[in-house]
Parts: sequence; structure tokens; C-alpha cells
Amino acid sequence: MRFLSTLLKTAVEFALPPRCPICGVTVEADNRFCLSCWQDLDFLDEPWCSSCGKPFAFAQGKDAQCASCLKERPEHDGVRSVAAYDDKSSLLPMRLKYGARLGLAELIGQHMVRFLHEVPADALIVPVPLHRWRLWSRGYNQSVLIGRALSKQSGLDMTSDILTRKNATPPLRSMSVKKRRTIVNRAFWISPKMVGSIAGKTIILVDDVYTTGSTANACAKLLKKSGAAKVLVFCWARVLTDYDKA
Repeated sequence: MRFLSTLLKTAVEFALPPRCPICGVTVEADNRFCLSCWQDLDFLDEPWCSSCGKPFAFAQGKDAQCASCLKERPEHDGVRSVAAYDDKSSLLPMRLKYGARLGLAELIGQHMVRFLHEVPADALIVPVPLHRWRLWSRGYNQSVLIGRALSKQSGLDMTSDILTRKNATPPLRSMSVKKRRTIVNRAFWISPKMVGSIAGKTIILVDDVYTTGSTANACAKLLKKSGAAKVLVFCWARVLTDYDKA
């Protein structure tokens, strides 16, 4: 039986070899990038803003803040993004969301693990919710899949029952920051009976892409109002400008 299983696996791997999730060339194992795409990805790491996690070009001190946070501190306690958003990194969330490449959630979760040294052992993973209409049309929430993968790899608990998207919001892609903020400000809800499960906890708010922070701030504000001690945003890619990197 084991021989037949091995034979079948070998045949499948020969017919469908693992491929780079960005360019599609054959690679040595699943959930791996080819060398060229790996080198092209702009992986983000410290030093970064102590409030929002925007990367700095050079170290500016432990509690240094970017210009945006000095002007207006975010509701969350920082963003931990695997990579900067660009033409290549954007392909993963696009293919996960709209191409049903569900295995990419596992890859994204693997890369998020490197940020877990910042959170306590009882931290709770909470994915950004979709409205039920979008969930019905798509069939799944990509943030739940990523959160589930991170939970599996870290041992941290994940729940998708805390945050609810009560209002169906239009696509925010082309909107200004002000308009995004207005639309999402009252889009989320936490049931009073769920408040006890987040009181005093560090929350890992999981999403695929961080653009302006409007959604993350709306969720973080509500989570903290309901008793969360800290909210860190984990995502695959983050939109940055040259100014943000300075």
C-alpha cells in the first residue's frame, strides 16, 4: 500500500511539478519562490516606525515615529508586512482572492511566522471579516485562510467569530483616504457576548494587503474599545511610497 502511495505521489509530482507562485517556473518544492522572484521581492524588516511599522531607510532610535504617526497616531499598534506591495508581490493576494489559489494562504502564513516573537503565547488571531454577500459570491474569506494557516503553524488560537462586517462596503481601491475612513468607520461590529474572549489580549489582525490603514484602524479601534490590550496587523504586502520609506 505504501509502495502504491509513493508511486502515485511520484506520478503526480511529475505531471504537476511545484511552480513559483509568481512567475510559474518549476521549483524544488511547494510554496517556494524561484531565485529570480525571491530576489525581486522587497521583504520588509526593522528598522521601522514604532507606531505603525513603516520601514525606515536607516535606524532612527527605538521609539522613532514616521511623519504620519507624529501627525496622527494609528488605532492599531503596528503593521507587520512580509513584503512591500508592487507588481510581483501583488500577484499572490490577487490569485488567492480572485483565482482561488487557496494554497497561497499557506505560503503567506509561513512568512508571517517570523513576526511572532513580538506576541505572547496567548495572543489571538482575528481575520478581517468579509460581508456575507461578498463571502457568498467568493465562497471564502482569504484573510480567514491566511489566519488559519498562521494558527496551524504557530499553535495560536484563531477565531473568525469576533469581528463581523455588518455593512456591505463598495471596493475601496480607488477612493481617497478620507472617503475610505468614512465608509469603514461603522462597517464592523463585535457582539457583546464575544467581548470576554478578547479582554486583555494581544490581537493579531490578519489581512492580505494593507493599503491606507482605514480598515485596520476601524477594526483595531473596535477591538480596543471592547477590551483588547494590543492590536498588531499582520499582512502579506503593504503599499508604500518613496516618502514612506524615507
